[in-house]
Amino acid sequence: MAKNRYAFSLTAVQVSEALQALGVLETTLSGLIALDNTTRRGLTKMGKRSEGFCRQALIGLELNPQIVPPSLDLATALSKLGALEQLYPIVERLRRLAQRGTDTQMAVGSDVMDAALEGYGLLKVSGKRQGLDGLHRDLSARWSKSRRELNPNSDESA
Repeated sequence: MAKNRYAFSLTAVQVSEALQALGVLETTLSGLIALDNTTRRGLTKMGKRSEGFCRQALIGLELNPQIVPPSLDLATALSKLGALEQLYPIVERLRRLAQRGTDTQMAVGSDVMDAALEGYGLLKVSGKRQGLDGLHRDLSARWSKSRRELNPNSDESA
């Protein structure tokens, strides 16, 4: 029997309000950037353990400006440290919300899949007597394996 573990639905108003709120976030946070994978891999990363190091180094330089060469833009680095501090709570809340959204989507999708599988079984057992063999055949394509999967040692080129 299909499980109905997760009761979840949204009204049209809730969907509209959520999309509007996301639009506000996208507009408000329009300065956020997207990196491609190559750029992302090439960056020097500042993890949680490195944050204290960075903060201490920059504050130490700020307290001792006589050793800071003109080539090091300390004011910009300190400004970016402040921006990073502002981003932390925003990104963390977005991450938690996104994870809850993904988990809810997975759980509700699981309930839908359970019901569909139970219905597919019913079609398989009694669908022919009801004239539903075409529907069963169409749905069975989801379970069929391609020719290559059936014969993995085949020398045929794709």
